[in-house]
Amino acid sequence: MAEDVPANPLDKPGYRLDFHDEFDGLALDERRWLPCYLPHWSSREQSRPRYSISGGALTLRIEPDQPHWCPEFDGTVKCSSLQTGLFAGPLGGKVGQHRFSDRLVVREAQPTMRTYVPQHGYFELRAKAAIGPNQLAALWMIGFEDEPGNSGEITIMEIFGHNITPEGTRLGHGIKRINDPRLVQDFHEDLLSFDPAVYHLYAAEWTPAGVDFYLDNRKLRTIAQSPAYPMQFMLNIYELPGAGAPARFQPTFTVDYFRAYQPLAGY
Repeated sequence: MAEDVPANPLDKPGYRLDFHDEFDGLALDERRWLPCYLPHWSSREQSRPRYSISGGALTLRIEPDQPHWCPEFDGTVKCSSLQTGLFAGPLGGKVGQHRFSDRLVVREAQPTMRTYVPQHGYFELRAKAAIGPNQLAALWMIGFEDEPGNSGEITIMEIFGHNITPEGTRLGHGIKRINDPRLVQDFHEDLLSFDPAVYHLYAAEWTPAGVDFYLDNRKLRTIAQSPAYPMQFMLNIYELPGAGAPARFQPTFTVDYFRAYQPLAGY
């Protein structure tokens, strides 16, 4: 069986720790994380994640009786997600973060919140995922989107269960333009020799010149694009329509830590 990749030290030479959660407590720190998923298109209650914190780790999970997070606009998709920012326009309007469909309408008004919305930095996640063919675990950044064009996405890691094979796992990472006309779609699903069921290190460094993507401290690629606005984090597990995992299988995304750093010398 594959072994866990060890955690990195908390101190990163040449950087200062800017934001982090080691999940050492007994409850979610809501000064850091908002327990919801794009609630303006649904509601806080409908999009409430299923999760637990114990043994120094956060576990996001999908449960059999969990409601579909936004059936009006996203069908039978289930999601357990945490995010570090929230912006939406008034009830009944079309302004809001991550407009994934032209049909979207704000269904529940939300206060504007920024728990961590940086522009540039080095970001690292230590996590493992137990997912079936129609599940997805991911860490991504989206523009805060208080301006309509500020909507791009930096995908630090994205793993579909159907992309886990005996030959390796396809690790999604890159930049998605979403509705930002200044960006070019540059997203990759490289087949790599690793098992996401054990702990790995997923990271990205976002600078004014572009984004470097890493797996287990090894650089995978550099993309020479840099969204020109602050971005928030989205940490989640999904269940998508289609053939699922065996009965009684519990999809989980377990996070040992999330850390964000800024260089001492600046960018």
